[in-house]
Amino acid sequence: MSVVASALAVVLVSGTSVAAIAGAQLATAPHTVQLSKDDQSTAKTADITAIKGGANILLIGSDTRVGQFDSDEDVEGARNDVTILVHVSQDHQQLTAVSFPRDLKVPIPACTNPQTGTTYPAVSSQLINESLGHGGVSCVVDTVENLTGLTIPYAGLITFNGVIEMSNAVGGVDVCVAKPINDSYTGLQLAAGQHTLAGQDALAFLRSRHGVGDGSDLARISSQQVFLSALLRKVTSDGTLSNPVTLYKLAGAALSNMTLSDGLAQTRTLVGLASALRGMNTSNMLFVQYPVIDDPDDPAHVLVSQDAAHALNLALQTDQRTTLGDSSTGRASEEAGTASGTGDSAAPSTPSDTPSAAASSPAAAAPSASATALPSTITGQSAAEETCSVGN
Repeated sequence: MSVVASALAVVLVSGTSVAAIAGAQLATAPHTVQLSKDDQSTAKTADITAIKGGANILLIGSDTRVGQFDSDEDVEGARNDVTILVHVSQDHQQLTAVSFPRDLKVPIPACTNPQTGTTYPAVSSQLINESLGHGGVSCVVDTVENLTGLTIPYAGLITFNGVIEMSNAVGGVDVCVAKPINDSYTGLQLAAGQHTLAGQDALAFLRSRHGVGDGSDLARISSQQVFLSALLRKVTSDGTLSNPVTLYKLAGAALSNMTLSDGLAQTRTLVGLASALRGMNTSNMLFVQYPVIDDPDDPAHVLVSQDAAHALNLALQTDQRTTLGDSSTGRASEEAGTASGTGDSAAPSTPSDTPSAAASSPAAAAPSASATALPSTITGQSAAEETCSVGN
């Protein structure tokens, strides 16, 4: 789902604009939730722009169909279909978005479901996407905190309708496809080349698992990163965020379809986040997949790759500037123009009169020599990199 890029697009503007928009939209935001007492305390007392060690926000995509576009189809016990941790460095120079595979087995702490009152005991190994059903947003936050060793005082959950409306609000997202995608599960059929995706097509692309790479959730994550990066490049390079009408639509689509933690559902918090991200270049926005290995007992599931995960967790905990290794794209994405059998025909083009953020800013130069290189097994890309999704 485009939850990360769309949510960031709302705040990548001047504080004044965010204050006006957020104030109006939050007044009609349908739901807020409370996190654990420690997280609530941090959110209430800390300035999001000055949290020691940087600010952490958990963004969750729910697979619930209740009240959605296909409301006749109900999925028992909504799951966190997408779980992404966003870390904004304390110096506001880097953003790291970490995707956790839904098929990842992790410990889940004891949680109480806020809707049913059912209490679930702690389990030592269960799929991370079941944490939402155990105890709502707060349980997902607690699970990721336990896994990473981080404090996460802010969280937001978005459903399918929000993805559709946000992609429409920006006029669609231009994505590159290196090899045709034919997914009978989502109905997505895309030939190799460039496509502008909005609405149901954008949602189908982001949900497509069987149509990309090796058909795994890990492949879907790397394909999603193609979309997220393209969206961030669009909203930061073509004036999207300077258009008050588009910006209001985008903010409305995001906030009216999100459940926010009470600490995030504050005008001052969104304004502070805008201040922290203002001017950040897309080359300093990293999308990474949490490192995993195959589960030897079940090929459909994955386990934490302990050494690589420790390195990533430590980098986030200590707020280190990080870089990805060469050829680090995931299972269903390739650098534009290098995909086998496509030559340069699938590469995204950048009009000369609207240079990309990466090309137009000195900040997009090679990463600082002081940056810490993440283990080569950690895949991902920066938002400045132009990549293509690979069908199977």
